[in-house]
Amino acid sequence: MANNTDQVINNAEQYRFEVESGSLTSRLDYRRDRTTIALVHTEVPEELQGQGIGGELVQAAMKHAREKGLKVLPYCPFVAAYLGRHSEWNDMVGEI
Repeated sequence: MANNTDQVINNAEQYRFEVESGSLTSRLDYRRDRTTIALVHTEVPEELQGQGIGGELVQAAMKHAREKGLKVLPYCPFVAAYLGRHSEWNDMVGEI
């Protein structure tokens, strides 16, 4: 992750993982039920793109899902592409 960002937090009230970088917020929105977490939208401000923040958001979401025993539904194209490059998460990905 870029040096100018704080750690990813799970903002459960707004159903998103997020990183604050000064006045800018990067986020990965999700929906959750008892057995799954649907990752639906990733947004990184243009000024912060290319710094690996999107990947850090996905990693945080995947770690959360693993800890909670959830299957991941990658509806977001960015998340789906990331998971396609990182086979270590394959066992957690559900059918959409």
